[in-house]
Formats: sequence, C-alpha cells, structure tokens
Amino acid sequence: MEPIDLSKLNFTFSSKPLLVGGKAMEYYGLRKAGADIDFIITAEDYQRLAAQYPQHLKDLWGDLGVCVFEFEIWKSICLFDYDYLCPGAIEEPDYRIISLEKLLVLKAMGMKIEKYHKDVDLIVKRMTDDKYDPWWSALTPEQQAKYKSSSQEG
Repeated sequence: MEPIDLSKLNFTFSSKPLLVGGKAMEYYGLRKAGADIDFIITAEDYQRLAAQYPQHLKDLWGDLGVCVFEFEIWKSICLFDYDYLCPGAIEEPDYRIISLEKLLVLKAMGMKIEKYHKDVDLIVKRMTDDKYDPWWSALTPEQQAKYKSSSQEG
C-alpha cells in the first residue's frame, strides 16, 4: 500500500488520524480498497476540521464526518471513537492503522451488508491463519496426518 498523503487537507492534526475501512483492509493484504480513504480522528481534531470545511460535513446516524477530496474523516464509526479504536494501532509517520482486532469489531457492526460480512470472513481467516499456520508447520508429517484423519472422523 502506498503511503497516504494528507497534505492537501492543509490541516495539522493534534493526534495522528487512525486509518480504518478499505485502506486498512488493503494494508493487511486482505483486499483492495475502494476510492475513498477513511480515518477516525479525535473530537478536538474533528471540531477544528469541521470548522475548516463546513460545506463538507456528514452525519450518519450520529457519526459525524468531514468528507473532502478522497477522504472520509470521522469523529466516530458506530459511535466508537478514536480513544476506543486506537489501542494496538500500527504507527506510521503521519497516521496510525487500526489493529486487525479493532477492524474486526467495526466490520462486525455492519455485517448485515454483504461487503462487510465478506470483510469479517477475510479478517477471521487471516487471524486464524496467523495462529494456526506456524503451529501446523511445526508439526511432523505424522502429527499432521493424525490431525487430518481425526477431523475426517468427526
């Protein structure tokens, strides 16, 4: 994934924005992102950004955002805010990337929509593979055969 250039916003964030959505999915190698780039920002940064772009405000069931250029920059998603979503994030020079576990939470909130249900499946597979692949690789061929035969019985 190419680094994201936030300079066109002509805005200085007090805290690094948190990348969520499709670009976060792409960062983790799960799928390609769409055209928009979604971020969560602090309440303080939201107030200042909203004042700078008053013609680009959005209210989606209480989630307040600023949608300008290719960016959708939110104060919250499903009312989960920056402080809740930021722990475990990956640090980049100009922004953070939401942890896979917190991304799973956000995607699960929208599971009624097929795209998000597919995203949940991709994240769960990735998390499971990350745990099981090293374990499976450490087994001898005999141990693997034992597990394979026992899974066919049940």
